[in-house]
Amino acid sequence: MKRRFLYLLISCMVLASTSCDDEFLERTPTDAIAASDALATTANMRLVINGLHRLLYAQSQVILPGGSSTFSGEHYWITSDDAMVGNVIHSAPANGWLRDELQWNAHSLPTDPINFHRWYQRYHIVASASAIINKVEEDAIPVDDELADILGQAYAYRAYAYYDLITHFARGYLIGNPASDPGVPLQTGTEPPYTSGPRATVQEIYDQMRADINESISFFEQASARCTGTPDCKSNLNINVAHGLKARIALSSGDWATAAASAVEARQGYPLMSESEWKSGFNTNSLPEVIWGSNVISTETVFFRSYFYLMSNTFNGSQNRGNPKLFNAEMYNQIPDTDYRRDVVLPLAPNTNPSANNDQGGSADVDPNYDDQARFEFVADSIRTVYGTDGLGHNLHPYMHYKMKNKNPGTIDPDDIILMRSAEMYLIEAEAEAMQGNIPAAQNALQELVGSRNSAYNAALFATQADLMDEIKLQWYVELFGEGFGYENHIRWDQPLDLTNSGADPTYYGDGFMQAAPSVNDDWIWKIPQAEIDANPNLTENNQN
Repeated sequence: MKRRFLYLLISCMVLASTSCDDEFLERTPTDAIAASDALATTANMRLVINGLHRLLYAQSQVILPGGSSTFSGEHYWITSDDAMVGNVIHSAPANGWLRDELQWNAHSLPTDPINFHRWYQRYHIVASASAIINKVEEDAIPVDDELADILGQAYAYRAYAYYDLITHFARGYLIGNPASDPGVPLQTGTEPPYTSGPRATVQEIYDQMRADINESISFFEQASARCTGTPDCKSNLNINVAHGLKARIALSSGDWATAAASAVEARQGYPLMSESEWKSGFNTNSLPEVIWGSNVISTETVFFRSYFYLMSNTFNGSQNRGNPKLFNAEMYNQIPDTDYRRDVVLPLAPNTNPSANNDQGGSADVDPNYDDQARFEFVADSIRTVYGTDGLGHNLHPYMHYKMKNKNPGTIDPDDIILMRSAEMYLIEAEAEAMQGNIPAAQNALQELVGSRNSAYNAALFATQADLMDEIKLQWYVELFGEGFGYENHIRWDQPLDLTNSGADPTYYGDGFMQAAPSVNDDWIWKIPQAEIDANPNLTENNQN
């Protein structure tokens, strides 16, 4: 990938500008913006890190030259990764958002914007993080506690970006031959001519991620502690985030002992939520479980490109008014009555949408759960009143969820995006211990997490590795529904996609309704953007997935 935008990106971050327009691009040679200027002080490096925080949630066109208002960082990537594997079910076409993704018509096209923008954003993170790392190393800058924090974040961000790239644009580590499988270009340099190299192997990318995350932890051990008390503090990465990323990397590559140990380290100081906190809407970094999240400030709202627009049934937008998002019905029916997480799903919500995919919406005449129109309307009105959407035209649908609720229901106000919480770390620990055959340790991790959600839970009932893994997979879904883990879980587990009994409509979902397992189906590997093939002299069409 050409790195012609690297220093322009850094300059824009340092200046905290709201956009970098084409006129500026044309007037300012990229080579004239030196790293020594953009990264001249620790304060400037901090601004670059703050720019990466913003890049995770801002509409990309306000930061990246050539960006698009469609793709607002994790607002989009979290929801699309769950939509693609039916972790979140769409009940109707509405205005079409994410339709190509859930039908598997987007990531399989080299020219589709979703491939380009994911690749483009992640490599900008790599480039900006590398610029800081290389500047400190080349100039032999003394590392105090402030610079140690900046370097800890830079190394963690680079590992984070490469983890996302290798998860989507290459064959999964556990289902292929990582020593020879092509990965993505490994680019850590920041000097002219900014031309990326060929595809490194999957193993080489993992080696880089492991080295980076270990460096991150080492620097965080020297750094001042992250601030506490306000949601913006958790926008910054800290040593817990680094341990959490290390746990994810290890889990995806079968390094079970490291995954379990790192997950335990990551969750220290982040206690599990109470029932009232769990049901509060997942809309703020202030929740005690949140280890890392984007704090979306009011002046940076992305309006109808936000995570809650694409995910929450209380946001006031046409996508969710016309397309209530559903919990997978097959998964819901496996949750015991004693588990309070059932309460955020409404399996008997009236189907008020005459355009619903299942052709059972609009009235009691077609909704099989109701035979009386007055009762149908009364229940629908009651639900809208309880959840703050009364009078706004929000449709309802059986199995719709209210796990994610914006803080001010019925508005378009911005809310935080949770990127990592301690519940995930318990599940990583449980899975890693189960895969090592450490049955009691896996049971203990499950009991601590699920027992806090279900007063009658008994992890001892799952006494074999196979039974434990089945239960762990269910708990990944129930606990982290809508939080973006569906796609990578399918890759790691080599799990085929089959939405039979999920509530998804096979006609609407098309190719996204059923897919063979990733190990025998290269459609799980995203296409490299055609723009990268065209621009990178080290890549040809023969290097395409």
